[in-house]
Amino acid sequence: MNNLPDRPVNASSLDKAGIKWVLRTLIIFVAMATIGFWIFSQNLSFILLLAISLLIAIAMEPAVSALANRGWPRGGATGLVMFGIYLTLIGFLTLFGGILFSQVTSLISNLPGTVENLTEWVNQTLNQELDPNTLINQLNIQPAQLAGAAGNFAGGIVVVISGIIGALFQVLTLTLFVFYFSADAPRLRRQIGSMMNSSAQQVLDTTWDITVKKTGGYVISKVIMAVAAGTAHAIFFSIIGVPSWLPLAIITGITSQFIPTIGTYLGILIPVLFVVFTDPNLALYIIIFAALYQQLENYLISPRLSKITMDIHPAIAFGSVIVFANLFGVVGAFVSVPIAAAMVALFDTYGKRYELIAELKDNNLLANNQPD
Repeated sequence: MNNLPDRPVNASSLDKAGIKWVLRTLIIFVAMATIGFWIFSQNLSFILLLAISLLIAIAMEPAVSALANRGWPRGGATGLVMFGIYLTLIGFLTLFGGILFSQVTSLISNLPGTVENLTEWVNQTLNQELDPNTLINQLNIQPAQLAGAAGNFAGGIVVVISGIIGALFQVLTLTLFVFYFSADAPRLRRQIGSMMNSSAQQVLDTTWDITVKKTGGYVISKVIMAVAAGTAHAIFFSIIGVPSWLPLAIITGITSQFIPTIGTYLGILIPVLFVVFTDPNLALYIIIFAALYQQLENYLISPRLSKITMDIHPAIAFGSVIVFANLFGVVGAFVSVPIAAAMVALFDTYGKRYELIAELKDNNLLANNQPD
């Protein structure tokens, strides 16, 4: 039996202590969140550069692993693959750099005229009263500004070299992190795993494999299909005499592959808008060729790459592009789909599934048996 007298409890002192603890915790949390957000915003460009470096390294992984399995040192295999990529880019710029720069200049100069023609067509067709000058001003594509930008863009080799020198640090930084992420990937994986227990290491191993497979498959497949689409459209645009055929073909190839759901239509809409008001026949030829090429891609190219492409719902892909574009701009839009696919794959791997009730099974059967 406890003979010690009970000590009186001061409720008001406990309440004050609790309030002070909550306020102190809240202040610390807000301060840390504010500091973290400030650090993130100040280093956003560097974080995006790291994300791009990681995507490139993951895309290189199949080639690097193949060379490593043949006895190559990991660093040497990474260097060889990176050298091949840079050599390909340098070769492309050597062959088509002059044409590309001059055609981009012409494309920029003709943009206000395209906007004016499109506005007039909308006014006549839909009985609208849009002012093309107001639209041009709102889009910040005034002819004087574009002429200056085009002149600076095509200002000669001195401007080009100065631009390259100005971006050299970012290129070297990108190259360094790509090499590090690729060459030291196994060691980085082991170092991270050494800080976890065995069950967490198993999760890390599975997560790493899924991310590399899904993200690498996305990047590789989309790059191959973008190159194929861009090349095919460039040849066709050149044959039928489309002005600025090379940049328009590049835009078509990239847009059609890296923007989900609407990318195919948007990729062909851009060159059509640039020619339809000057030569409607060219626009018709482009649409016919795009439709034929889409069938070729769907039935020949895409099935051959289906083993390395990602299984992700179009709505998720499109939604991820919108979210990441709002947060990080154009670069965020390009890295959004592989990140979303990796997250979906992880959810499918670790998400718990339950047996469907009879009503849901019946609804599923009815949905699958609906005629197309």
